[in-house]
Amino acid sequence: MIKALMRGLTATALALTPLASSAPVHAAETLPLEEAVASLPPAVESRDGYSRSAFRHWNTGDDPADGCNTRAEVLLDEAVEPPEVSDGCRLTGGRWFSYYDAAWVTSASGLDIDHMVPLAEAWDSGAYAWTAARREAYANDQGAPSSLVAVTASSNRSKADQDPAEWLPRVADVHCRYVVEWVGTKLRWSLTADEVEIEALNQVAESCEGWSVTYEPAA
Repeated sequence: MIKALMRGLTATALALTPLASSAPVHAAETLPLEEAVASLPPAVESRDGYSRSAFRHWNTGDDPADGCNTRAEVLLDEAVEPPEVSDGCRLTGGRWFSYYDAAWVTSASGLDIDHMVPLAEAWDSGAYAWTAARREAYANDQGAPSSLVAVTASSNRSKADQDPAEWLPRVADVHCRYVVEWVGTKLRWSLTADEVEIEALNQVAESCEGWSVTYEPAA
């Protein structure tokens, strides 16, 4: 529910770091959308060596004690009407809104958890050089509400591993939001973008006056 509400903001929402934490503090940054697109490091992409298994998911999620994996935790967090949770984190009932296609869904089995920037695209854009642990952290990232999105299975499979030069949600009214979340995810994880992708992002950004991207670099 919290994540679903936060997605209504124009910016990619942030995880808060406790002041007493010994972990490094990664300062949040907010940029106008066009400036955020310009901040993406340009690079030629390559899928050489890619395997989906290089990104371990779903793991035990943010709370290993709750008995739910990352997929289930995202579903619980994004539910507009919370489902009942039984043994083994089995979800019954509930209601979700898939913003890619403006569809209401009343069964968890009808939803996929989409990686905003698909695993293959992340690999192409720099994840090929990451450690296995960092790729696992990326694949299960709940530190930014936009990283993982509960959407209809059909819309997720239509998107597949395509970037915004090849695929945008069929609901035109959400293109600005989608591009904001895409760019925010890439900046969060220091991922690159190729020339065609950047051109497509700029084309959408031209009609998104007033939109901005807020992101916090991943630890």
